[in-house]
Amino acid sequence: MDVKDFIRTIPDYPKPGILFRDITTLLSDPEGFRGAVDALVSLHKGAKFDVVAGIEARGFILGGAVAHQLGLGFIPVRKKGKLPFTTIGQEYDLEYGTDMVEIHTDAVKPDQRVLLIDDLIATGGTAEAAVKLIARAGGNVLASSFVIELPELGGRARLEALDIEVLSLCSFEGH
Repeated sequence: MDVKDFIRTIPDYPKPGILFRDITTLLSDPEGFRGAVDALVSLHKGAKFDVVAGIEARGFILGGAVAHQLGLGFIPVRKKGKLPFTTIGQEYDLEYGTDMVEIHTDAVKPDQRVLLIDDLIATGGTAEAAVKLIARAGGNVLASSFVIELPELGGRARLEALDIEVLSLCSFEGH
């Protein structure tokens, strides 16, 4: 199965010049969704993780399914203000300003080995914030997996500079 066959490209969204890679078509197709989750799981065959973390929002869908197949728990990495209990947060830069991701203060156990999942890696800013956040909470992100990588935007290098393994199911040139 070629995961790219299930991904829709929408030109000029959310702004002119952007090619938006839409995975809703992948998620809505039983073969595509199962194939993508199975492929994400197989990327880490034999690896030892204690928990999977997924970045809001599509990382919840994929990460939850991967955690289920690996028999692990799941940590939601959410946008600021979305979690009901005491949180710890990590800011990251946007094109115009900053944003923040958060987890519950008790989400990560000391020295837990974490697999980070999201749908797409572009600049790597959100993923880097999630890695730093999990580390501040006492965990250790050993690897990250994405359905889509946009290599020219440098996200892989950003995470690899933190000694995080970066794997993806497919890549697209252009952004």
